[in-house]
Amino acid sequence: MSASRTFRVLPGFHLTLGYTLAYLSLIVLLPLAAVFLKTASLSIAEFWNVISAPRVVASYKLSFGVSLIAAAINAVFGLMLAWSLVRYSFPGKRFIDALIDLPFALPTAVAGIALTALYAKNGWIGQYLDPLGIQVAFKPLGVLVALVFIGLPFVVRTVQPILEDLDTELEEAAASLGAQRWQIFRHVILPVLLPALLTGFALAFARAVGEYGSVIFIAGNIPMVSEITPLMIITKLEQYDYAGATAIAVVMLVLSFLLLLLINGLQAWTAKRTGRDR
Repeated sequence: MSASRTFRVLPGFHLTLGYTLAYLSLIVLLPLAAVFLKTASLSIAEFWNVISAPRVVASYKLSFGVSLIAAAINAVFGLMLAWSLVRYSFPGKRFIDALIDLPFALPTAVAGIALTALYAKNGWIGQYLDPLGIQVAFKPLGVLVALVFIGLPFVVRTVQPILEDLDTELEEAAASLGAQRWQIFRHVILPVLLPALLTGFALAFARAVGEYGSVIFIAGNIPMVSEITPLMIITKLEQYDYAGATAIAVVMLVLSFLLLLLINGLQAWTAKRTGRDR
């Protein structure tokens, strides 16, 4: 009877699950519950007045809108970059591969200052864009640049392992049957990559929505123009308006959760259609 028992490195299921739930509660659930409890101190009218203020609504539009655009840009160019790193050999490949992780390691404030120095009117890049009427720093476009910068690694590192495991014989078989390059990508490669690509998109979006340090420098924080929602929360905290800050945080949390739920549902549906959930 003892010989038939399965050896487990970790302790029993119930003990392991208990540790997991306790850790998850302390790190995630309790802080989120505290946000909702603090918001409950406001009346419905006060809550609505806080979250529907014109500056706050403008920050919602900027944060969520630009985050979605940045995640979409990263999904396209992150896929192209991952493809180049996996399928081609070229000088400096290892250096570029290591450089992708730079936004992970670089302090966000340093990234914001560096981007501002590059894209300001007198910056290395901004001095050539400004005569063309393209203003990046202290505009919503600057927020987009910062969010693309910090979100790119999420897409590349999510898609890259799938590309490495992708069997090129399927592409060669499709080509031998007369399929064009776009048809091979559309019907052979994309269905395999799509779940991972959606995961990278979701991760990049989630990081972009909550980004603060790399954005406030290049955004300029102009009311109704380039103020992001995390900045509105910080402003409320600096004014000791903790209930107002948590009210905005609750709206941001709920909207982020709904969007991520939608993306994850689309990912699960895609994986089911392509048979990758087995």
